Amino acid sequence: MTIIEKIKTIALTYFHDSRGSHDWEHSERVMNLALHIAKSENANLQIVQIAAILHDIGRETQDKSSGKICHADEGARLAVEILKDFDLPKEDKTNIVHCIQTHRFRNAHEPETIEAKALFDADKLDSIGAVGIGRAFLFSGEIGAKLHNYNVDISQTKAYTKEDTAYREFIVKLSKVKDRLLTEEGKRMAKGRHDFMVQFFDRMNREAEGEI
Repeated sequence: MTIIEKIKTIALTYFHDSRGSHDWEHSERVMNLALHIAKSENANLQIVQIAAILHDIGRETQDKSSGKICHADEGARLAVEILKDFDLPKEDKTNIVHCIQTHRFRNAHEPETIEAKALFDADKLDSIGAVGIGRAFLFSGEIGAKLHNYNVDISQTKAYTKEDTAYREFIVKLSKVKDRLLTEEGKRMAKGRHDFMVQFFDRMNREAEGEI
């Protein structure tokens, strides 16, 4: 087995009880997006691929804590232990851990390497557009949120509650993603996905009011 295959086998063990919104398929999509961006940015593909495979291994811990534990910090901690068993340059391991720790949108850690920026953008791209809308509704169902809450003050709602709907996620996070991306290719890809979401939620709000 290659290093990538071995690390992927280990990563899969952290997704046995994962929620559908952050399952292994999400990590695979992020990996493909990250590699695409990495190629356009002349980044180290192996570092990006390994970081993408491991980027959400701390997600289950965050979900079980109802968001109190940061999955990026937890994933970085777990990655340090996993990478000890692999013959990789020390600086590559450090970069991989940095990629994982800085990939989260709501995070105080900023991506500093081009590899970390590629992973950050890839993870954000999978949160917007058609796939992003689907994941947002899936997550809201997983935590027991209602279908839609267009007529409430979003600032008065909280995460992991009945009001944590896909629309809330759009207002609080997804609508802001395109302006947070860090690579030129990521920014280019985000535009169409962002425009689609705006049109979708505009129509959903009108339908919820009885129009159309």
